[in-house]
Amino acid sequence: MITDTSILKSLNDYILRRIQEVPLEIKETSLETKKVWKCDSELDFLYGYYVGKIEEATLHYLLKSTRASAGGYVDTFEIRGIIEEHRDKLQNAIKTGLE
Repeated sequence: MITDTSILKSLNDYILRRIQEVPLEIKETSLETKKVWKCDSELDFLYGYYVGKIEEATLHYLLKSTRASAGGYVDTFEIRGIIEEHRDKLQNAIKTGLE
C-alpha cells in the first residue's frame, strides 16, 4: 500500500497528464473498435482500453521514479482506484477524442 502522500500526489498528477493526452491519441490513431472488437459501445471499449493503458504506464512511472521493485510495494488495484477517481475526466477525454 502506498502511504507516502508525495508519491500519491505524483501518481495522481501523472494520471491526470495521461488523461489529457487521450483525445489527441484517439484522433491520431482513429481506431475502428466496432469492426475489430465487435463492440456495442465504442466509449465503453475505449474506457477499458485506456484504464489498462494508463494503469500500465503509471506502474512503470512509479517503479522508475521510486526505483522500487514490484514486489510488495505496489498494489495495481490501488493504482486502478486512483484512475477510477478520475472516471468522469477520462470518459470526457474519450468523448472529446471521438468527436
